[in-house]
Amino acid sequence: MPRYEQVADDLRTRIHEGEYAIGSKLPTYAELTTTYGVGRGVIASALTVLEREGLVRIVKKAGIRVLDWRVQRRRISRGQLIFRDPRRGYVGPAAASPDEPWDTHGKPVTSYEPVPERIAELLGVEAGIAVLRRRRVTSPAGEPPFQVVDTWLSAEAVRDAPKAAAAQTGPGGYLDRLEESGHGPLTWTEYGRGRLATREEASLLDVSADAPVFELVWTGRSAQTERIIEVTSRVIPADRVELVSELRRDESATWPVEPVTPRP
Repeated sequence: MPRYEQVADDLRTRIHEGEYAIGSKLPTYAELTTTYGVGRGVIASALTVLEREGLVRIVKKAGIRVLDWRVQRRRISRGQLIFRDPRRGYVGPAAASPDEPWDTHGKPVTSYEPVPERIAELLGVEAGIAVLRRRRVTSPAGEPPFQVVDTWLSAEAVRDAPKAAAAQTGPGGYLDRLEESGHGPLTWTEYGRGRLATREEASLLDVSADAPVFELVWTGRSAQTERIIEVTSRVIPADRVELVSELRRDESATWPVEPVTPRP
């Protein structure tokens, strides 16, 4: 076993056994090199392994912090049904059930921000222009931050439903305000992809800067104009979620298989 893997294995064991508690800091690079009798490069490689596993987060000038590694992976069933909670309105895809309680970490933030290229493409606007963004960081009740949720509203949506752009949108949230303004019923299309977290997302989700994330994007299309008026992106650490879909047989895949008559 390479020396850096030995160091990583020992630190991993100490973290799992509680010697280095969740939220605490590991010793400094200098202290670790002395403890293990190795060079800084070996320590850096070992910490990279632990960071990729979601055990630690390395922040320049702030130290090496132990993350909450006990978070369970959530299964998201992929279907075509949209649920609604009478108290909260439409429910996002990460919820286990329509009435599952979720927490918001910090206050939701509404501001005009340069729209990323991917979102601009879906929204039908020029990348980099200022578009109204609603940002929330949420999780199942009692768990650490699970997802960064960014909703980008078109100028048309803000004009027709100004309450959808407010920090407090009222019962049912911004989607109810959009539909009440004449754009309902909305229809949605979902896109999913894997990528690396941005530095800002990593900070909000408390993961390493190069952590893989899964991004689910919904586009909301107006029934009135048939244009996309809102795009919502949910960014989730890849090690906290797996997607589950029930597969169905097409008519061509019936069983038992009919025998094929050999050609003469």
